[in-house]
Amino acid sequence: MKQLLKISFLFLLLAGCNSTDEQTVITPEDDLDAARNFIRSTLDGNYKTARTLILPDSVNTEWLDIYERSYNEKMSAEDKKAYKNASINIHELQKISDTLSIVHYSNSYFKKDTHQLKMIKTNNRWLVDFKHYFETKKDSVP
Repeated sequence: MKQLLKISFLFLLLAGCNSTDEQTVITPEDDLDAARNFIRSTLDGNYKTARTLILPDSVNTEWLDIYERSYNEKMSAEDKKAYKNASINIHELQKISDTLSIVHYSNSYFKKDTHQLKMIKTNNRWLVDFKHYFETKKDSVP
């Protein structure tokens, strides 16, 4: 009986390690890669991954929380599907310095809406300063 309990515990432990609900950790190669990964994560509704790609401050976290709630509570299933199927269109990568750039982009679902993401390199890693998005564009979806 003890052996069966040990095997069951081990099985549950291993099953938990392979869970698809785990947070995906992405290590972007550069500013553009970080922006693409963030945009793709938000379009797919994968906010756990998106959180790993933002500059960790209270304002960025709060904005991402608001977007996640909106996605989960207000967005229709049809819109979610359309966003997941949307492609990312990069219009311009504006290099400000070695540690700062602005990515101008849109997605194929809302072609007419162009957005900006401010990318900051900190601790040798490119991250999204998400609050900049709201400083440049009001009432729109990333």
